[in-house]
Amino acid sequence: MGKIYGGHLVARYMKEVEKVSTVFTLSGGHIENILDGLSEYNIRAIDVRHEQAAAMMAHAWSIYKKEPGVCLVTAGPGFTNALTGIANAYLDNAPVVVLCGRHPLRDDLTGALQEINQMDMVKPVTKWCASCHDIKRIPEYLSIAFRQANLGRPGPVFLELPPDILSVAIDEKSVRLPQKKVHMSYTLPADSALEDAAALINKAKKPIFLGGSGIGMSNCQTVLKAFIEKTGIPVALLNNGRGGLPDNHPLSINPTGYTGIMAGLPQADVIVAAGIRFNWVLQAGQMFPDAMVVRIDIDPCEIDRNRPSEVGLEGDCGMVLEKLLPLLEKRNHDAWLNKVMKASEAFMATELELRNTARDPIHPVRLVSQIMDVFGPDALYVADGGDTSYFGLAGFQSVHPGGVLVPAGALLGCLGTGIPFAIAGKLAHPDKPVIVLNGDGSFGFNSMEFDTAIRHNIPIVCVVNNDCAWGMIKHSQEMSIGKDRTTCSELGMRHYEKMVEGLGGYGELVTKDEDIIPAIRRAVESGKPSCINVVTDPTVTSPATVQFYQVLADF
Repeated sequence: MGKIYGGHLVARYMKEVEKVSTVFTLSGGHIENILDGLSEYNIRAIDVRHEQAAAMMAHAWSIYKKEPGVCLVTAGPGFTNALTGIANAYLDNAPVVVLCGRHPLRDDLTGALQEINQMDMVKPVTKWCASCHDIKRIPEYLSIAFRQANLGRPGPVFLELPPDILSVAIDEKSVRLPQKKVHMSYTLPADSALEDAAALINKAKKPIFLGGSGIGMSNCQTVLKAFIEKTGIPVALLNNGRGGLPDNHPLSINPTGYTGIMAGLPQADVIVAAGIRFNWVLQAGQMFPDAMVVRIDIDPCEIDRNRPSEVGLEGDCGMVLEKLLPLLEKRNHDAWLNKVMKASEAFMATELELRNTARDPIHPVRLVSQIMDVFGPDALYVADGGDTSYFGLAGFQSVHPGGVLVPAGALLGCLGTGIPFAIAGKLAHPDKPVIVLNGDGSFGFNSMEFDTAIRHNIPIVCVVNNDCAWGMIKHSQEMSIGKDRTTCSELGMRHYEKMVEGLGGYGELVTKDEDIIPAIRRAVESGKPSCINVVTDPTVTSPATVQFYQVLADF
């Protein structure tokens, strides 16, 4: 054994200890030795066109693979470019390890290239952040970073690494790699709280189980299935919890779409809320004012946030459900389930009709239905945009964990996630079709990542729901100000498919209903990253926009 550079030590630790297979990055001088280390230790580097996308891909990787995603960015503008993706991961509780260059320590306060106080900027949107100044301590700091990302309530962490320790070499014998350990300590509710929760669930006549990202991160499909099937409770899974039970499970109300789920919640007498925030999507918990609430969350601060819970159960969702299971009675709530489904179908009647009706211009609901006809539930779907996210959430169905992802799950409501999420999804599951439904506005944020997909041969299918506008903003302006005052919300017709063609992918424009499915099939057959640009009805407003407008109208 000889000398090892600090940057190579970073790669060696990730490969040998954390078993990292993929890192999302964009090259930069301050991190060149880590980049070389990725090659040395055979870690796949997916180099992007904007650091925001690298952070978003690492975010999605953590959801699809149930392990921390790793993002490597350079100093200064590379760091600031990544901040939006880091903040989105923070609000989505996604375990992302962000490795970042910085200006040399020796040049502090001299006006060095890309000198900026990164630590104070990133601290509010990370669980843990640190700067390593000693080459021998690189493995120790990395070990802390990976542990912190997964510990308790997951989230992004940030490790700053200056070139003073990356571009110098030390004796390899002087460095010891720590062993990766999984600590089994955890918090569980008191027996009395579990008994109180079980009593409420056992007596409930109209219960609904509402699961969120805490279900997804707990990776508790087996115990969730046992819990739902024993109690007979209708179940709705949102955010990154989608797929904890397949959408086609007989007790799932996810097939009714977002509107259907929201129609059922106000009727419930007991809500079992597991790993989900009562945020704006759920009207801060006021959507079900008369229900008794059993709340399960790994973060005790969430238990009574926005509305008190009758019973609060702190702990990992899967472990808490496992403790509850023996205390629960075998129940059948089929009559209640049928009532929920009928109420949902009444709310969804128009959408259900639109799914089966060809129109000119094309309705977004019909577009989503046509996409589903091609790929079915054995696929991964991502939706990105304002109205577009609603239509994707309402219409896409999947049998896979993380099978339907939209940016609305995070409080940031971050657009631009679609293409990066889809790329990460295809890398994580190369055997599955991965489809992203993009609004034409949100497409613009990270559309150059098609170059990333093409260079790395990642054949995602992007369908653009092109209403020639920032639809959610435009329609909100129409409702609040007037149709003649839609300032800065009109985009006009743009040939996004030609952009993708110009980069070397497959592109096609669709303006008629009968051409949607043939165009998508040609895109799949091309074997290339593809963009199907579908011109849709610019007058369509989603229920999500109405809700958004009503929130603002309260001022």
